[in-house]
Amino acid sequence: MTMDEATDTDTDTRRAVLDAAAELIASGGTAALTTRAVAAKAAIQPPTLYRIFGDKRGLLDAVAQDRLARFVAEKEADPPHPHPVEELRRGWSRYVAFGLENPEVFAIMNEIGSPLAQSPASLAGMAALRRRVAQIAQAGRLRVAEERAIALIHASAVGIVTTLLALPPEERDEQMLTLARDAAIAAIVDETAASQESGPVPHAIALRAHLDDTAGLSMAEKSLLREWLERLIEL
Repeated sequence: MTMDEATDTDTDTRRAVLDAAAELIASGGTAALTTRAVAAKAAIQPPTLYRIFGDKRGLLDAVAQDRLARFVAEKEADPPHPHPVEELRRGWSRYVAFGLENPEVFAIMNEIGSPLAQSPASLAGMAALRRRVAQIAQAGRLRVAEERAIALIHASAVGIVTTLLALPPEERDEQMLTLARDAAIAAIVDETAASQESGPVPHAIALRAHLDDTAGLSMAEKSLLREWLERLIEL
């Protein structure tokens, strides 16, 4: 067997194990994820599983990373909504739906100190959220600093999923999803669209959002202007 053939075999085996593990988790939770059950379902020997993933925790992390990567790829493949606020609203709803449909994966993703927080899929997901918030800022409709808006939107989505997953499915109030989403978006979006009545903050946020693409200013001038804008935003 050549090196390329061995690599292809390992890739196929890894895919088979991840799919088998995901099916077991979906049907019986992490308790169903035993070495024997995964090996049997993936048609491999247990030593192969240990060689690729190390231990059960390594396999759990790999399954969560794989499912999250698929979710992010599917979400990014869809054409964006032309209105940035609606695009943020749609992204929030998709993330919450993913968490509710994949409770075991969601729990692994959001463990305090989890290495998945810095995984490529997690970073790609946060980058997508940053882009959506930046588009709202550039439109002059963001009422708080971008980093604060990003943190609030993320926290609201994680919080509502955590709250609902703690309840039996029949006791979950789906209207809470809409209320939580709209409350979070209302807290960061200025519905007056940066009019005179909204004050200077949305204008300052919008200018800062465009600053990196602005020509005619040196790096030092941009840095100084950014500092002034941030000071104005925090007033």
